[in-house]
Amino acid sequence: MKISINDQILEADEGESILNIARANGIYIPALCYLSGCSPTLACRLCMVEANGKVVYSCNAKAKEDMQIYTNTPEIVAERNAIMQTYCVNHPIQCGVCDKSGECELQNLTTHLKVNEQKFAIADTHKPHKKWGLINYDPALCIVCERCVTVCKDRIGESALKTVPRGVEVPKELKESMPKDAYAVFSKMQKSLIGPSVGESLDCSFCGECISVCPTGALISSHFQYSTNIWELNPIPAANPHQSDCELIYYDIKEKSTSDRSKQIYRVSNDFTFGEISGAARFGYDFHNELACKNEEKFKEIVLNIKNGAIKNIKFNSFITNEEALILERLREKFDLNLINNEALNYQKFLNKFSEISGLSSYNADYEDIKNSDFIITAGSFLRHESPVTSFKLNNALKMNKAAGIYFHHIADEIVKKYSKNFIYVAHEAGELEQILLFILKNWGENLPSALTSKLENFDENFGLDVPALSEGKSKFTLILGSDFYTDENANLLAALTGVISRATPFRVMLIPPRTNSLGVAKICTLASEKKSGKTLGYNENGDYKFSIFEGDIDASALNQQEGTFTSINNALVLTNVAIPHKGYFLNDIANALGLMAKDTIDYTPNLPKEKGYKGIKFDDLENFYANDGTSHRGYKLEISNFIPNDDIEPLLKDSKSINSKDDEALINLANPINLPSFFANYATQTAKRAKLYASSEFMTKFEISQNEAIILEKDGHKLAICVELDSELGGVGAYLGDYDDKLDVNVIFNGKSYAAVKITKAKDE
Repeated sequence: MKISINDQILEADEGESILNIARANGIYIPALCYLSGCSPTLACRLCMVEANGKVVYSCNAKAKEDMQIYTNTPEIVAERNAIMQTYCVNHPIQCGVCDKSGECELQNLTTHLKVNEQKFAIADTHKPHKKWGLINYDPALCIVCERCVTVCKDRIGESALKTVPRGVEVPKELKESMPKDAYAVFSKMQKSLIGPSVGESLDCSFCGECISVCPTGALISSHFQYSTNIWELNPIPAANPHQSDCELIYYDIKEKSTSDRSKQIYRVSNDFTFGEISGAARFGYDFHNELACKNEEKFKEIVLNIKNGAIKNIKFNSFITNEEALILERLREKFDLNLINNEALNYQKFLNKFSEISGLSSYNADYEDIKNSDFIITAGSFLRHESPVTSFKLNNALKMNKAAGIYFHHIADEIVKKYSKNFIYVAHEAGELEQILLFILKNWGENLPSALTSKLENFDENFGLDVPALSEGKSKFTLILGSDFYTDENANLLAALTGVISRATPFRVMLIPPRTNSLGVAKICTLASEKKSGKTLGYNENGDYKFSIFEGDIDASALNQQEGTFTSINNALVLTNVAIPHKGYFLNDIANALGLMAKDTIDYTPNLPKEKGYKGIKFDDLENFYANDGTSHRGYKLEISNFIPNDDIEPLLKDSKSINSKDDEALINLANPINLPSFFANYATQTAKRAKLYASSEFMTKFEISQNEAIILEKDGHKLAICVELDSELGGVGAYLGDYDDKLDVNVIFNGKSYAAVKITKAKDE
């Protein structure tokens, strides 16, 4: 349809808000409370416009055919000015030291709307500061725009904040002297503050998105507060180095001091309008080695041992760039090396079998699909812990698109259970992943392979769900699968069934990459399941020689010190840039010494394999931003090709294995705390923690364990001593143990799987 804004004819979608249409077309309408992708609150009322002769609020008003809109009539300009005056009443004049000064929206709008007088006044009240761990709250700076409340509810899904009474009444006589909207805004601001939804302290995952959306600095990072002036910072565009969402971030850097001119990351910020980020991305930024140096003797020794064949293996993880993955592949080809990365190998095998059966070169769902979905199933993923940003997108679809769906997992997440009454949590036994996929095929599959049709005739598991009632009237389906599938004993069968789902049901499929660049590594590297006889070079892993950020024979760069690209969960190549200089070695230094010869690591970017969907574009020719309408201009989407699928899955159906556990054992999950996805994040100042077993209250009661008690986990003769901490967000008899502490080898318990049955004894009894 067509509408007119300020006499400019625009194309628009029916049902879209006037504000979003204006933003997409570069027309500015002020707003302090509205957030894209969230429900409008009408808290600020600054977005008022005239539509067909009537004043409406553009964040909430939907465009209609041939609507005529004006954004700056004299009456509207005067009303906005009055509203801004009310925001300035008793607002502290401390801009010189305020942490938001330089990017403060209140500051900017006061100037933009030409507020040069103050007609209103009210007695100020004492508003004590609040300290909530990583986040501080200064209520004197708060204008009660409710962005923090809205983003926590509609995007993050935790609803950890709410408005609370301030206890101030606005004199009634002001109602006669103030414009209507200005009085409404002023009255709300004086009566309310922001506080935790439960109790006096903030109980949440500390993603920090409330800090990002706060227009005034009322909510601020406790670590960043009073550390620098924002206008002195240089934002370096990059990508989340910790998780596979690879969301756009900015490393905000400047010199440490007048005497020390070396660069320092002061904070991480994000484009909150379109790209929310995890707590690991926001707070876990200083994981580099400031004491890195070059050890020429050891460097030459490593190079020589690769040349002469003494080093036969390179063991690495997926916290690397695409370019580094290609360097490793070239080294493998040239020196007949085995590349060892078990996590990526499991994922690669699953992807390959999925592709073979689906007829697609990769999975086909992305965050845009989740956003537009009205029915979503997630399985095999402890979602908020494995991929926080994916959980944000899921919650947003449930809230804003009125989606429904099912969350399958053997550990209950009480936060996810509260996302929506139409999002049903189904508890199941660990290892029942095949049944979940068969359930999907039974209820939504068409034109299935004959062997599968026969199997489904005898399959009647419905998990107690009323499927027609759940999915009736739904048209856009997404299936999200996680790491439990890739490490399962029946992974080959599960991948094949997922491939059938992709082509024989309405579901688009997303396979969450378990690490930052697992998808890139899986596409680029030829991985081996076992080491060759000979020495191993560990790249941020243990080996006979260690090339590592910390405690290595030679010092490696961290991802915040590298220029390159990742392959994100969206099947997109995205960019990251150097925030901090590195004084040690890059992988490209080793490659050059071995004869591959590329001046810079990014010289490999256009050589990424086109047969895997990469486009051969040079790094410096790639863009890295979001447009006003939310369109991503970050790198490019990989090409997903189609081919004739393999229909013969009967041999796999006969190869199904069962999971065995004993009654006296406890089932624990391999999962990390939400803001500690890896040992890299555990080197960061604000996110570091000692390893613990995180358990639900029911788990602790069943096994008679108290808070912080030391226990022994035993599996196949291997023992691990660990302390226990209550995780109040876990339901049922659930517990998880992470691999984020590199001082603790949890693989002796999990042996490459996502969960393990262990015996528990008290440490004091040993």
